[in-house]
Amino acid sequence: MTQMVFHVPRSWLSFRGEGLAPFYLRLIEGLEARDVSYAVEVLDRDALPDRLMRDEAVHVVHHGRFAHPRVRNADVAYIYPFWNFDPKGIRAFSSIADMPFEQNSIDPDIARPFFRRLRKRMVGKRTSRYAQPDAVSDLGPVAAAVFLQSEGHRVVGETCYLDRWEMLDGVCAALDGPIVVKPHPRDRDPATQAGLRERLARFPHLRVSDGNIHDLIAAAARVVTINSAVGIEAYLHRTPVVLCGQSDFHHIADVARSGADLAAILGRRPRKRAYDKFIWWYFADQCLSSVDGDLADRVMARCGLN
Repeated sequence: MTQMVFHVPRSWLSFRGEGLAPFYLRLIEGLEARDVSYAVEVLDRDALPDRLMRDEAVHVVHHGRFAHPRVRNADVAYIYPFWNFDPKGIRAFSSIADMPFEQNSIDPDIARPFFRRLRKRMVGKRTSRYAQPDAVSDLGPVAAAVFLQSEGHRVVGETCYLDRWEMLDGVCAALDGPIVVKPHPRDRDPATQAGLRERLARFPHLRVSDGNIHDLIAAAARVVTINSAVGIEAYLHRTPVVLCGQSDFHHIADVARSGADLAAILGRRPRKRAYDKFIWWYFADQCLSSVDGDLADRVMARCGLN
């Protein structure tokens, strides 16, 4: 009897499975070593509910958002090699959003080295999820760095508490000091550029930058975004974060669900946060790493197969 079924994009199977992401390849190697039977199928989201009725296997859905006792949704969780492997969804839709972050139960001697290693890799090398310019941007201190996302992407649009213009206008109205905004690197929508030009004319303390994300975060007293991975990267800088949308890493951020919320948050002093403990808790405890030697065991435990 097949115990686990992987549902992946068709293009990944065009080379006899060699196109699978390393997470799946290493997991499959671990399952084979433990004599756990599995199958790999082309992902058909519409057919999945019926497919679940035909067996008792655990179904792993790539980039999924299926809440079912025998489904685990998998994809990269903001920073490689860490993956969501979740019964509800990935990233903003993962069950991590509902988990309590109990920082007092986390050993700082475990969390701090983990935080430092990840910070060294991301901040020290000035790398991010998307390619960043090598040139250093010398911005001087800024009151807030605002990072836009494309709401044309369905998942972003449906998670907004404030849309990008409500967010940016609210920041500009609430703060007197310099504010920098960075468009999403993949956003080529002329409407975005038009919206930014209009706000540059209205707010003399606003400027637009395409600089390296780490330069902007380092210069900022706060980072404001809807739910971009930049929030996680800001945690690595120990920079306070304001989120304006649904997120699964909200636990140590301030969350604005309205314009009034945003104004109130920006009007008060940020509180200290346990950034090192949270980064360990989110990535090492709640997520799975594709390079962990015990990846298969952790997956089987999460699926009730051990």
